[in-house]
Amino acid sequence: MGKEGQRRARALKIVAYLKKEYPKPKSELTYKTPFQFVVAVVMSAQCTDKVVNRVTDAHLFTKYKTPKDFARANLETFTKEISAITFFRNKAKHIVAAAKKVVQDFGGCVPCTISELQTLPGVGYKTANVVLGELYNIWEGIPTDTHVKRFAKRFDLTDNEDLTKISKDLESLIPKRDWKYVNNGLVLHGRYICPARPHTDCITHPLTKLWPEAANRWPKVR
Repeated sequence: MGKEGQRRARALKIVAYLKKEYPKPKSELTYKTPFQFVVAVVMSAQCTDKVVNRVTDAHLFTKYKTPKDFARANLETFTKEISAITFFRNKAKHIVAAAKKVVQDFGGCVPCTISELQTLPGVGYKTANVVLGELYNIWEGIPTDTHVKRFAKRFDLTDNEDLTKISKDLESLIPKRDWKYVNNGLVLHGRYICPARPHTDCITHPLTKLWPEAANRWPKVR
């Protein structure tokens, strides 16, 4: 079996475990309206869900609920309100601009296609696929964040560093019907079972048992 075949076989074993362990993909970001979820995902880039939830739960999502609310926000005030988030200045600009575009171009409704979502400021391939999956249960791609990148590298499923290219590599290895399980499952596995820092008990983890060599691979992922 060639390298690509080995990667495909390994990827299928990983997905089989994720489907069983995390059968109902659901983000841990808290929100009540569709656009609030878009906001939370944009805020979560290079930031933990725990920090994002702490900021949004602290009256932010009580004050801002609809795209119109965010579009009308005073940028200086909004920037201060999310200042606990990494890269908060750029994220604030993107969120307010995205809200205005949703109001003006999409009638106040969060778009339901990848191409339309990616026209929103601050929304790239990863964010668009997370939003599409969570809000509409449509899975047109595999979102790659730091958790997914880390496991893709550790289990030798990609040679790329770029997040979108890693997504495409994974999509070529895994049947489309199973794409929904990858991001959610690997995020939860990385968050609660197999953290990023090197640890000696990794060999006992369920995914590592599928390919023990992963216990010796600790790529630096940003």
